[in-house]
Amino acid sequence: MIKHFEIAACELDLQELVSCLNRIEQRLVKLEEQSSKESSSTKSLEELLSRKEVANYFKVNISTVRNWTKQGILKKYGVGDRVYYKRTEIEEVLTEIKESE
Repeated sequence: MIKHFEIAACELDLQELVSCLNRIEQRLVKLEEQSSKESSSTKSLEELLSRKEVANYFKVNISTVRNWTKQGILKKYGVGDRVYYKRTEIEEVLTEIKESE
């Protein structure tokens, strides 16, 4: 919601102007805090990926994703007959490969 404000030219002493600007600054700080709280709560939601999306992520066949799940490499979550994987857990599966010299 955007509010429209008008500033009318009138006689203000410097102290009143400073006070007004301080109140505006405080309102802006509150708005920024609310905005950051809302965005952080949105980010905390875990993104879920389907089997097909996981297969595309790793560039493998869906059967490979099923095999990795059976082997315990990937952890699946379900709703009804749908299977999902958490993105953060999928990314954690990746490990660094150290080459031998």
